[in-house]
Formats: sequence, structure tokens, C-alpha cells
Amino acid sequence: MNQTRTPSPVTTGQSSTPRVSHRRSQSFLALVPLAFVAGLMMGYIFWGHSTSGALADVPTAVMQQASSGLQSTQKAPVRYNVPIGNNPSIGPENAPITVIEFSDYECPYCRAWYTDTYTQLMSAYPGKIRFVYRDFPLSGLHANASPAAEAADCAGEQGKYWPFHDKLFGGGLALGPATYLNYATDLGLDTAKFKNCIDTNKYQDTVEANYTFAYNLGIQSTPTFFINGLAVVGARPFSVFKQIIDQELAGQIP
Repeated sequence: MNQTRTPSPVTTGQSSTPRVSHRRSQSFLALVPLAFVAGLMMGYIFWGHSTSGALADVPTAVMQQASSGLQSTQKAPVRYNVPIGNNPSIGPENAPITVIEFSDYECPYCRAWYTDTYTQLMSAYPGKIRFVYRDFPLSGLHANASPAAEAADCAGEQGKYWPFHDKLFGGGLALGPATYLNYATDLGLDTAKFKNCIDTNKYQDTVEANYTFAYNLGIQSTPTFFINGLAVVGARPFSVFKQIIDQELAGQIP
């Protein structure tokens, strides 16, 4: 699969609890739940926080539409405009499906999704998915989330973002400076250049910008995904992604 990464600060990334609480009302205004005809209920899954009304959980909507036979009378699922920007992506740029993940390298649910679903998903749709990773470090809960994200960007400078991403989620080592250097050595990076990149916090602003964008969009938990703009909240299994992607490829979702 093609790999693209042009590390640079983005202009348009859950952190500490105070950061969430003082801007919560803004996120409520930014996004509203999907509405359905009488008798249908929206479902929400959130990991780590209880949030009401922040981001519509599309899989429930899509599944209900598919099973109810009421597509002509139901409102269409919401598609959010989530730009890729200069964030790392893997897969063809012209792929019919774009999956954007907002994630945290120290989040256990994000790691579980990577282990259980990511490889299976990419293998099931060769050439049909462009997968994009955007940082959303929950720094108030995960002290290593932001430094790990910065380290991944530093690896991206040397064309190794995705192998480094895979090691952060699947390498089995506790996150920290020694681990990042260990992975950099394993991947054949120029470790002096890599260490200098980390020590100078070269990509701190990039990670923060991603966090800010995600928070303003209304994201409050990780992992959160957008499949061609359709939101999927939580570490959902492969079957959920498959159903939505298959329907997207078949043109069955408005």
C-alpha cells in the first residue's frame, strides 16, 4: 500500500478533564445526534467518558436503515467534513473509501482496535481504503500519548511513520523515550536525527492542532472514526466497519 506523510504543523487534536469541561458546551453546538422516524432510537458508545449529544454514532443509524426498510422516510445519516490535511495516510489517494481515525497511542481501546480490526480491515479491501491517522491524545489520562504521537511524526520525517505506528500499537513495550529509540533503531532510522526531533518537541504544535480540531468537532473519546464522513464511535469490531463499507461501495447510504 502507498504511504504518504508530509509532517508539518496542521492548521486545523481528549486531553485533561478541565480542558473538556470548560468547552463542552461548544462541542454540543457543533454536532447534534441523528434524528429518525418515531420508534427508532439512536445508539451511542463512548469509551472513558459519558457524553450526551456530542457526536452521532452512525453504525446504529445505518444498520437500522438497512433492516427497517424505511429509507425513503428516514433522514439520511450525517456526513461530517473531516479534512485529511498533512496527516499520515496509507492506501491509494483515489480510493473509494477514506477512513479517518482519531486516536491515542496509549489508549487501551485504540490498541485493541488495532490488534483486532485494523489489519483485517486493510487486508479485506486491498486498494479500496485510504486510511488516515489523526492524533487525539487524552493527555489527562495518558501521560505518554502526546510524546508518542510526536515520536511517530519524527519517524515520519524518515519515511517510517506507519512502521512506527504499528510498533507503538503492537510492539508490546511500555511507551517512553527508551522505547521510541528502541523502535527507531529497529526500523533503521537515523537515531541522532530522530532523538533531536523528539528533544526539541518539533511536532508538539502539530499534535496539539489535531487535538484542538477534533475537540472542536465534538469528539470526546477514542478511538473515533469517519468512514467517508460517517462517524463511528468506539472500538467497534470488523463486522461493523465491513457493513458500512460494503454499503458505501454499493451506493446504499445516502
